[in-house]
Amino acid sequence: MNITFIGGGNMATALIGGLLNGKFYTAEELSAVEVNEEACARLRKQFSIRTTDDLAQGIANSNIIVLSVKPQQLREVCTQLAPLLNSQLIVSIAAGIRAQDISRWLKTENVVRCMPNTPALIQSGVTGLYALPKVSLANKQITEHILNAVGSTVWLQEEVMLDGVTAISGSGPAYVFYFIEAMQQAAKELGFDEVQAKRLVLDTFLGAAKLAETSQDEVSVLRARVTSKNGTTERALLSMQANAVKQHIVAAVHAAALRSKEMGDELGGKVC
Repeated sequence: MNITFIGGGNMATALIGGLLNGKFYTAEELSAVEVNEEACARLRKQFSIRTTDDLAQGIANSNIIVLSVKPQQLREVCTQLAPLLNSQLIVSIAAGIRAQDISRWLKTENVVRCMPNTPALIQSGVTGLYALPKVSLANKQITEHILNAVGSTVWLQEEVMLDGVTAISGSGPAYVFYFIEAMQQAAKELGFDEVQAKRLVLDTFLGAAKLAETSQDEVSVLRARVTSKNGTTERALLSMQANAVKQHIVAAVHAAALRSKEMGDELGGKVC
């Protein structure tokens, strides 16, 4: 089945790369519609796929259309796309825009909304998926197949849960990077150079994440095992507790979820 990506940014690039690297699709089955000629040239050089800035030409032989433009551009793109559609499956990876609004703009209910995250760039992402009720099981499986090319997937029964996915995994890499920044700063203040600080912190994060993934125990148990009475870890954690670090992290995630809902309200407004 032929897939056309509308928009050739980072996430589209990650998906195209994942589909080709995993041999799910050939370059002949993939294409992109992108108005930026520099981006078109990059996609052609990197993946040998067809590119065009003409929407009608780009989707002419497509069975699946992946909407990968910025959320602020999606309504305009859908307005141009609507009269060109027949029965294609629409997969949106645009943050915040609800499937029902996309469906209304495109005049089709064959819409699946996805929320991937940036580790998809190295085929280590996780994606939340929600399909409108009339999307067939076959099309759900096709969508899952596409997103599995860049990581794992989680299906949701209610679209509102995508606000939570956005807050946890969509924005989550930034929280991790923020913590890594802080740890690297502390390492340098303790006398380590840039290279040493980076290695110590990144390998600690990678190792801890792998341990949490492979262990049968809850992370709270793993944490307790590292926390000896009157030891260094306990002192650090007591400092974090005194500054309500956990509560602030939880509040930050809730703030991100609220902003996701607000974006859906703002960008999915009624058609004039």
